[in-house]
Amino acid sequence: MKTKLLAGTITSYAALAGAAWADQPKPWEMRFQDAATGIMEQITSFEIYTLWFIIPITLFVLALLIYVMFRFRAKSNPVPSRTSHNTTIEIIWTLGPVFILLFLAFPSFNLLTAQYSPPEADMTIKATGYQWYWGYEYQTDSDNEVSFDSLMLQEGDRAGAGKEDLAAYPRLLAVDNEVVVPVDKTVRLLVTGADVIHSFAMPAFGVKMDAVPGRLNETWFHAEREGLYYGQCSELCGKDHAFMPIAIRVVSEDQYNSWYSAAADDLQTANKNLMAAIDDAKSVDVAANAE
Repeated sequence: MKTKLLAGTITSYAALAGAAWADQPKPWEMRFQDAATGIMEQITSFEIYTLWFIIPITLFVLALLIYVMFRFRAKSNPVPSRTSHNTTIEIIWTLGPVFILLFLAFPSFNLLTAQYSPPEADMTIKATGYQWYWGYEYQTDSDNEVSFDSLMLQEGDRAGAGKEDLAAYPRLLAVDNEVVVPVDKTVRLLVTGADVIHSFAMPAFGVKMDAVPGRLNETWFHAEREGLYYGQCSELCGKDHAFMPIAIRVVSEDQYNSWYSAAADDLQTANKNLMAAIDDAKSVDVAANAE
């Protein structure tokens, strides 16, 4: 009985740990994904801030429309008013929107400044959009060069890749090779397209940048917590646009260094070793919580 109880407890903790280690779209989700970067936290805060303006304005306009429909309908006003000018009302409806726009402008400018004023980068990754997959190239001072393609994981390849857990590796979002970056490091991301316009979007990071052929666009992110994060191409790029997912795995610096050293020689083995190291870390956390 105790063994079954312990097994059930460990299973529950494992499920919670799995949920905490992966951010992805959820059914009927109405809010943003949990923020993994400071920029996304600012975006979320700004969105909530704007709701304090949008909701009262919408309700006020709705109330005015309802009032006008009943107060000034033909039955109540057989002789319509010929009023064409009211100085007080015109001053109010001019100054009101001006003040509202000012209250929206200052925080939006601060957010844009933060988005386009990246700190010094710790590493650079080039992402190239193809029809219909992503190619990644790590640009470092190291002699080890790491570059690979990332394609959507086919259902028949799950067992061989060790990615049979649909909760952690969801259908149509999981890929064969994830981008691996260390936690708490600033990543400079160069984005371009090889054929048509694509768009690199990672909701949990607050990142969305067009991949334009012949042009190199730049963005950045600083992931503050480990996990597996999913995004997609957000520009209509052809018949397989919906099957062009993005997956970024954020790990500890030690795990990243081990992965990078091995990936230069054998990417598949490096990925499997990294997944095993992450599973071991989860097992330790689960065992500690179970005690």
